[in-house]
Amino acid sequence: MNYISFVCLIVTSVLCECAEKPHIIFIVADDLGWNDVGYRNPQMITPNLDRLAKAGVILNSSYVQPLCSPSRNCFMSGYFPYHTGLQDDVIAVNEAKHLPANLTTIPQKLKQLGYDAHMVGKWHLGFCNWKYTPTERGFDSYLGYYSGAEEYFTHIHQRSSEVGLDFRFNKTVYRDANGTYSANVFADRAIEIIRSHDNSKPLYLYLPFQSVHEPLEVPAKYENMYKNIETISRRVYCGMVSALDEAVGNITQVLEENGLMDNLLLVFTTDNGGPTYTASNNLPLRGAKNTLWEGGTKGTGFIYSKNLLKKTGYLNTGMMHAVDWYPTLVELAGGENTDPNMDGVSQYDMLINGGPSKRNEFVYNIYDDREAAAIRFGDLKLMQGSPGDHNGWAPLPHLGIDEGVYEADNQVFPPFMLYNITADPTEHFDLSAKYPDLLDMMKKRLENWKKSRVPAQDPSPVPKANPKYYGGVWSPGWC
Repeated sequence: MNYISFVCLIVTSVLCECAEKPHIIFIVADDLGWNDVGYRNPQMITPNLDRLAKAGVILNSSYVQPLCSPSRNCFMSGYFPYHTGLQDDVIAVNEAKHLPANLTTIPQKLKQLGYDAHMVGKWHLGFCNWKYTPTERGFDSYLGYYSGAEEYFTHIHQRSSEVGLDFRFNKTVYRDANGTYSANVFADRAIEIIRSHDNSKPLYLYLPFQSVHEPLEVPAKYENMYKNIETISRRVYCGMVSALDEAVGNITQVLEENGLMDNLLLVFTTDNGGPTYTASNNLPLRGAKNTLWEGGTKGTGFIYSKNLLKKTGYLNTGMMHAVDWYPTLVELAGGENTDPNMDGVSQYDMLINGGPSKRNEFVYNIYDDREAAAIRFGDLKLMQGSPGDHNGWAPLPHLGIDEGVYEADNQVFPPFMLYNITADPTEHFDLSAKYPDLLDMMKKRLENWKKSRVPAQDPSPVPKANPKYYGGVWSPGWC
């Protein structure tokens, strides 16, 4: 074999290896409740999500963090937020908190394995310095917003008297989307990426939608799909879910048309439980967003693939946490996780082959600003301190309901509570008094987890973040 033939053979083999790596579409819904999808609640009109979930694998024990930024920290790094300083609350738009720069993000890791990596949507992992923004953290391109919430049509974020546009294409301020609903903006950009993608390279598309986070805003045609719902907030919210569903349907149609669907894994997950105090619903689970109850931490989600999954059309009850997505996707891409400190474990065998979970315990969260925490070990869940401010089983809204049922209840709880989540997934029966030995065992496990806690990052507001210093735009450059 001559030199040129040998080189051609090597190049061809590399190209084939890249082409065989599956495309990955990772879709995150924002604040979607457990009971806010059609495959659980027939009131919801989500035909695209229902079709994909039922043809794929519905994840029934896939856990996330109680809030936005901490969960996105898990997706991007594979680390629990109490190991990165992001365990307390979210990253406010004027705080210098961020995903630590020393961590290799999942797009950076996948790019090492030959992937193109693109992001469309909500970042919410810090932007006080350019080095913390998406195109500096591994993404080839980015369209979206840096903060945690904004108007759906104007893309304006307001915090007290500080008001500014928060929308970027890569690092450039993007004004062309003014007046266009964000779910449509993001779907159109995702479709543009898919259509222009070179199919000889594997694609990683991270697509964290704004939907269905407050403010409750949606084009009228989606709200009108739910004329049977009397409660205005719930009607608008359900319309927002259906707008998200349509966007996902449009994206999957283009994936099919462009041949990517034949070798692709699609992940769909929420970032936290639904905020029942706005309009979402988590029944039959207890609690809401920003609580340690299952309603705040058990995430609606599923995976779908035409050809990769060995077992489909079932409900997977294997334990999984948001930190597991990172090493799972790395194994799917043919790589190895070489970080011994990472909290995530690969669930490739469980998700792709239908095998058992590689996990039997995890940390819901360990707060730094208050004495509160929760851990899971096997069937058992231990909670220390207050789980949060919304602690009931919020009903679906209906005409004549007392709206007080959705308000913060500020209940007082014992120092520790113990639940068997397998036998009591709705958390009705505290077992701490009945089984003191189990309680002691779980408390010791919690203390062991706490040994590796790092201090929370400083949440102090930074006056220099005010967009008035940047032409009315929320911008990096103040840390």
